Amino acid sequence: MNKIQSWLKGRWGVPIASGSIIIASLGVTHLGGNAPVGSALMLAAAVVAGLPIAVKAIRALAVTMVSIDLLVSVAAAGAIIVGDFWEAAAVTFLFAIGNALETATLARTRSALAELVAVAPDTAIVLRDGDQVEVSALAVATGETVLVKSGAKVPVDGVVIGGTGAINEASITGESIPAEKVDGDPVYAGTISTGGFLQVEATGVGADTTLARIIHRVEEAQDAKARTQKFMDRFARWYTPGIMLLALVVGLLTRDVHLGLTLLVIGCPGALVISIPVSIVAGIGRGARDGILIKGGEFLETSARISAVALDKTGTLTEGRPELTDVVVLDPAYDADGVLTLAARAEAGSEHPLARPIRDAAASRGLGVAGLPRHTEPVPGQGIIATLDDRDVLVGNPALVDARGIDATAAAPVVDELSAAGRTAMVVAVADPTTGAGHVIGVVAVADTIRADAAEMVRRLHANGVEKVVMLTGDNRRVAEAVAAQVGVDEVHAGLLPEDKLEIVTRLQREGHVVAMVGDGVNDAPALATADIGVAMGAAGTGVAIETADIALMKDDLLKLPQAVRLARRTVANMRQNIVVALVVVGTLLAGVLFSGVTMAIGMLVHEASVLVVIVNAMRLLRREPEHRAAAASHAPAEPRRSLVGSA
Repeated sequence: MNKIQSWLKGRWGVPIASGSIIIASLGVTHLGGNAPVGSALMLAAAVVAGLPIAVKAIRALAVTMVSIDLLVSVAAAGAIIVGDFWEAAAVTFLFAIGNALETATLARTRSALAELVAVAPDTAIVLRDGDQVEVSALAVATGETVLVKSGAKVPVDGVVIGGTGAINEASITGESIPAEKVDGDPVYAGTISTGGFLQVEATGVGADTTLARIIHRVEEAQDAKARTQKFMDRFARWYTPGIMLLALVVGLLTRDVHLGLTLLVIGCPGALVISIPVSIVAGIGRGARDGILIKGGEFLETSARISAVALDKTGTLTEGRPELTDVVVLDPAYDADGVLTLAARAEAGSEHPLARPIRDAAASRGLGVAGLPRHTEPVPGQGIIATLDDRDVLVGNPALVDARGIDATAAAPVVDELSAAGRTAMVVAVADPTTGAGHVIGVVAVADTIRADAAEMVRRLHANGVEKVVMLTGDNRRVAEAVAAQVGVDEVHAGLLPEDKLEIVTRLQREGHVVAMVGDGVNDAPALATADIGVAMGAAGTGVAIETADIALMKDDLLKLPQAVRLARRTVANMRQNIVVALVVVGTLLAGVLFSGVTMAIGMLVHEASVLVVIVNAMRLLRREPEHRAAAASHAPAEPRRSLVGSA
């Protein structure tokens, strides 16, 4: 009973009331033989269904907008004036049903947002003064200890400080396999414990959680308009008055009022107007479920045209956790530990990704590397110069040493050999800070592991229509070449400074490419800002990346990148299909009215059917694409033509 009442009070109330009166009218007329009462009931049905439509039309006119509702209202009013109550009732009844179905199915396309809101936790168990206290999730304070038991939702963003467990993070990353959590691991609000017991220190609560940021982003993205949609909106503003003028002219020329009114109904561009937004909402919703956040319709549309992808090497194509592999001594006055000690002490003031493996290796050998250099001078793209005691220590590529006038001839063959093996070699030299005179004492090398799915990512990008995959790195050419040989990228640019990466992205755009840039957002910030699409990878828990990136991949998974490109292409293809359906239906109906005698009721029925076809077609995007179809290329990609470029 409650469900029936909610239907009557909700979107289905008007269609049900109008439809019941129409049935009563037909019964009175055909079974009871009382035509006047039947006509009165049919008029009542037209008024019941048509009044809400007329109200919406008037409200639209108040803001100088000629809407579809006005076309239907005028047609229905005209039919009533000429005494065709059945046509008026049928048109308004069918339009009301179409609106109800449209609202219901559009709500379905927004289901991803509803699901995200549904997983937001309501309560939390907090440890206060040694007692477990259940409070609202919004009442948890940053820094408090939250207890997460098996089967419970994680109520806050935080860091595990005790216990072990498994967390299903599908609502954040799109990954259905639970992630094991131990001390120091991050957890996110809205995820679900599938086993274990965790003590979590709250770092983000309420609107500051990753889930809240995702909900906000998806909500904004689904309401943002693509360029095609903006064009369709402008088109509809002119199209609707145009149909009214056409109906008036045809009615006057033919002296057939009924024909003119029918044209008003047939010309309704409902399917055309809804063809774009419904696809965008569904596409962005599907992405959100898969851990792919797209900033809005415009970026979704641009992503479908990506023809070149620029990738940073370290941390993107590689694991980003390099380890020390070699220490080569070139000065007999030093041994391997001596060279490593100086290199590690010099790198103590550096935040470069390659500094940590040198420091960690020295610490693991028990070498004395405590303290900071007296002075540290990072040289972008080359290395670092640090003042230790009474001398300068240089650690970097040969260009750093050459710039100080130090002879690096002895180091050159060592650097070449290590680079050919895919390792990043750094020359270590000492110099007098006053005179600048110095010499090379050795070479240290680190290596980063190439990600297991890097080559598959490149293959899938090619399979999904990306013409060129470019690797950008500040590393030397030999190391870049070794990585490229394993990954299969089309073009390599090595030895780059941040501004060089920007220049390469700009050059790709000048060549006519739509460029997506994937980077860490620090050294790559200028290139990310310039690219047509900036992609942040592993953005879970990173509020800035979620809010600023054009595409934020919540999980640090390379295969999410081609998945995002494919989703964008599928969505745009879906939009085009919808536009074709809408145009064909309107064109066919208009021809049918002019040449075949299509009635208002039949025209409205076909029109509303086309709206539903468009929506149902868009809803196909909500289904997860089978993995084998996403992974398979439509044809085997050609062997990439690799270009190895030393610098920009």
